[in-house]
Amino acid sequence: MKIDFTKNEGLVPTIIQDVKTQKVLMLGYMNRAAYEKTVEEKKVTFFSRSRQKLWTKGETSGNELLVKEIMIDCDQDTILIKAEPTGPVCHTGKDTCFDEKNEGTEDFLYTLEEIIEDRKKNAPEGSYTSKLFSAGLNKISQKVGEEATEVVIAALNEKDEQFKDEAADLLYHLLVLLRAKGVSLNEINSILAARHQPQ
Repeated sequence: MKIDFTKNEGLVPTIIQDVKTQKVLMLGYMNRAAYEKTVEEKKVTFFSRSRQKLWTKGETSGNELLVKEIMIDCDQDTILIKAEPTGPVCHTGKDTCFDEKNEGTEDFLYTLEEIIEDRKKNAPEGSYTSKLFSAGLNKISQKVGEEATEVVIAALNEKDEQFKDEAADLLYHLLVLLRAKGVSLNEINSILAARHQPQ
């Protein structure tokens, strides 16, 4: 990846985007050393123009930006990093430096995935999801099969509202199965994207 560090006194604007929600989180600047450290450590490191030194996001707050993908623009003088934030990104405590909530109903499957992972780890009392994990892989797989059958039945009965409810149940149970197998939604997205053949 050839990045043009000859402009702007060796500093390249770097846009950080949430890999899941697609929200723009912040803008920073990288020199060659910051970029190389980012690539090596898989954590976003910037060059601080005010302090004139490298700083890794989260080194004091603990709110890191974990690198998932790095892209450059057509002029090779702007970097786009798709990252996974481990907490609020802005120093004010906001989700983003543009005062936006880092969420969206269009991306709720990712939020649900995180909730399911939390239920798996912490097993709060009374949680249906935690009970599924406790029951084991066979039970979870069985539930996915049952929900898939109910989706088919509702579709053939032409009951739209019931079909939507059953489809939501299927997606939820499939996410539980993915977590039980240690597979992320992002991995499935990548497979689907790789299969896509533009017309």
